[in-house]
Amino acid sequence: MDAIINFWYTIVGVVKTMTISDIFDIVIVTFLVYSLIKLVQQTRAAQLIKGILVLSAAYFLAEILHFNTLSFIMRNIFQFGVLALIVVFQPELRRALEQVGRTKIRSIRFFGITSTYDNSKRETEEMILEVADATEKMAGTKTGALIVLEKTTKLGEVISTGTIVDAKPSAALIGGIFFPNSPLHDGAMVIRDARIYAAGCFLPLSDTNRISKDLGTRHRAAIGMSEVSDAVVVVVSEETGTISVAMEGTLMRGYDKHSLIRLLADELMPFDEKDKEAKEAADEQ
Repeated sequence: MDAIINFWYTIVGVVKTMTISDIFDIVIVTFLVYSLIKLVQQTRAAQLIKGILVLSAAYFLAEILHFNTLSFIMRNIFQFGVLALIVVFQPELRRALEQVGRTKIRSIRFFGITSTYDNSKRETEEMILEVADATEKMAGTKTGALIVLEKTTKLGEVISTGTIVDAKPSAALIGGIFFPNSPLHDGAMVIRDARIYAAGCFLPLSDTNRISKDLGTRHRAAIGMSEVSDAVVVVVSEETGTISVAMEGTLMRGYDKHSLIRLLADELMPFDEKDKEAKEAADEQ
């Protein structure tokens, strides 16, 4: 109890000694931290930040529990952490500096809350049906396609390489984007929050040697994207019309419209607790 009272008096003492300059200082630092969080949330760096937090927690526990060997290892890791972060986050740091350079003063919004698309079950279900319908039609005409369905790993750095579309999905629109010789047909489409967010995007290619030689660049890009994120990547082969799905670094082939719908529903539909219980009961039967 005494510790709580002392803590409270410490806070009151700090507040009493604050000046206008201190308040402005706190507001500016808070805004910078907020902007940094927003920037990180749109990229794969968010996953790396989580990893750093886990390592920090492990180091903290090792110090408390006197795990000397683990503490020694963690201390050495953190000694080189700054250089490692600069190397790992180099693309994000460069993009952030470029964005700061392009920002106009009048366009800055302090803690502005942007409206987000309400990703309801109905909208996700409609998106899945339209993607599956478009995929089936493109497979029938052997039209090559590469569709990335974003999940929790944000793909801001991939989206920045393409053209923002931000449109409600439809089989006609998806087919038009991937129609041969259209400006965006060679790149990947990114679907975020049940909307076609960008098209013509470039994906990282997988460097694994386990990919069959009869698979082209689209399939290698699909696997590469699934290796560095939790996205579901749908591929339509231009040579054979085969529908494939890449997840967690693995390419699964031979899908049709109905099996694709089932897979996408399992991976993307936002289930509540009642839905989960019903699905588990159906699986047990």
